[in-house]
Amino acid sequence: MNIHEYQAKELLKSYGVRIQEGLVANSPEEALEAAKKLNASTGTSWFVIKAQIHAGGRGKGKVQETGSNGVVLAKSLEDVPTKAGNILGGTLVTIQTGEEGKKVNKVLVAEDVYYPGASEPKEYYLSILLDRAKGCNVIMASTEGGMDIEEVAEHTPEKIIKEWIDPKLGLQAFQIRKIAFKLGLEGTAFKEMVKFISSLYNAYIGSDSSQFEINPVLKTSDDKILAVDAKVNLDDNALFRHKDLAELRDLAEEDPLEVEAGKSGLNYVKLDGNVGCMVNGAGLAMATMDMIKLSGGEPANFLDVGGGANATTVEAGFRIILQDPNVKAILINVFGGIVRCDRIANGVVEAYKSIGDIRVPIIVRLQGTNAEEGAKIIDESGLKVSSAITLKEAAEKVRLAISA
Repeated sequence: MNIHEYQAKELLKSYGVRIQEGLVANSPEEALEAAKKLNASTGTSWFVIKAQIHAGGRGKGKVQETGSNGVVLAKSLEDVPTKAGNILGGTLVTIQTGEEGKKVNKVLVAEDVYYPGASEPKEYYLSILLDRAKGCNVIMASTEGGMDIEEVAEHTPEKIIKEWIDPKLGLQAFQIRKIAFKLGLEGTAFKEMVKFISSLYNAYIGSDSSQFEINPVLKTSDDKILAVDAKVNLDDNALFRHKDLAELRDLAEEDPLEVEAGKSGLNYVKLDGNVGCMVNGAGLAMATMDMIKLSGGEPANFLDVGGGANATTVEAGFRIILQDPNVKAILINVFGGIVRCDRIANGVVEAYKSIGDIRVPIIVRLQGTNAEEGAKIIDESGLKVSSAITLKEAAEKVRLAISA
């Protein structure tokens, strides 16, 4: 589960991670009040106003309606309402949102931390995630903060530092010092970075997160180390242990169809193809999408109805798939192990009749317990549904359906 920057920073702060202080606002008036509070508490007179959406590239992104960037600097209190108003309510288009962009409902009004001092500020990159190949967490760091890490990896891979954490031992002090040393830090900044990484890792483990990305981590001109941005992805499977974190979910930032599917207990991911697919099991779903591509089509979604599929779940799946105007056919691929194929077939028929006017062909491939009985139910239903037993047969019917 993704959370907003302002939420991520509050999470980090609760574990002792130094952050760029800020307050969230929903209107230009609230943004001004937030700036006044920051001025009183931190002494800052310049303010960074950041769009709060679940996407990167906000600083380079543009608000369609006003032409404003998603991250702007206000050099006085008087500038804050105007700068915030140019972002709030607009559609921000970034490299990660696609052309449709995302509506901005909140902004973060933050202190300016790039103040003059004894030395020049310096930006670093830092992330923590699970390395599945090695079966352990890895800390990635780089002196090239503020840049896309993909560009750094492609053009200057030697500038990426990696430190793997033994799950039995946990993060060791010498490893933290090694990272800080390789970043070229010394003196107060070195000690600050050691403390920063230690607290950050504690936050990662304590919140059961699947990924932290802090870009940039800033060394201020007076050698403080702090998080200027924060992207946090929480592990959905661990949210039952973190009720407070689960409440941070912002449904407005998620695909409406995926939200609707979740309410029905379905695992759904929208894709860009023309063949809707409904299966029982994630592995079978991947195989089904491959089969759709081999037949000349493109999968329009990933939809797993689980092992206990019935008429209710099948109907919910139908309704979700049919909301996609690109769908030209629907393929249902079910292996009858836990659930019998004849039960699935009856569920398909009941769901079809309940929905009514379905204008795309439906192919139902049944294999396993009572597969022949299920195919008979489908074929004798009198509906615009055809059955298949083998993968080859199902693929051929999909091909004919999308070419008709």
